[in-house]
Amino acid sequence: MKEQFKKFLNEEQDPKAIEKITSKLTDLLMKGEEIGYIAVQKKPAITVFPDSIVVTNKRIIICEPKNLGLSMDFTDYAWDDIASTFVKENILGSEFSFGTKTDLAVTIDYIPKIQARKIYTYAKEQLDLLKNPVNTATPVQEVVEPVYEEEEEAEEVEEIETEEVTSFAEILPAAPVVTETYEPLPTQPTQPAGERRLSDLTKEELFDKLQNYKKLLDNGLIMQGEYDAYKKEILSYM
Repeated sequence: MKEQFKKFLNEEQDPKAIEKITSKLTDLLMKGEEIGYIAVQKKPAITVFPDSIVVTNKRIIICEPKNLGLSMDFTDYAWDDIASTFVKENILGSEFSFGTKTDLAVTIDYIPKIQARKIYTYAKEQLDLLKNPVNTATPVQEVVEPVYEEEEEAEEVEEIETEEVTSFAEILPAAPVVTETYEPLPTQPTQPAGERRLSDLTKEELFDKLQNYKKLLDNGLIMQGEYDAYKKEILSYM
């Protein structure tokens, strides 16, 4: 078991935590699913049962020990449902966060900085694969036999149809010009005076701003339509 998961112990992960997680994940992995990296929480105080993040080629899995380590809760998020990922480095470790397409924000703190960078890099690679899938299948070459008679018939039909359309165009009067008026589209939400433009903000700052708007919506300080407009504008810069 230790030899099998030795590759996940390169950045000072807790061996006991890694062994416990991998033993439980063996029965949870889907067909064709492989573990890419495991990051283990490391708080300043002694943490007997730390939380962990597992990234595979299909999803992110949050592992939370319960009942003094006798059981463990697993919460997974498929890559198709994840909109963005973030890493924020603090004095004591880093925070790894990701947002889903349903506006759910998940954060795991006190991740060692090297582990946080590794898991962030792996997550970015998976999201890039979804945006630009690589098709490795060999194209099938079809053998097309020449068909002479059918092509000649098709050319004759095209010529007849073209002549008929031309004659109808000469008979029918010109269509009247119809002028349509359109109402102006709603404008995007304006930036408050003195506030930095969204294009100047980092992804972490954009993520914090989106969370602040969500709090305003939950407290009834802004309407749902306003929140949707802010959300759409912020996501366009991520």
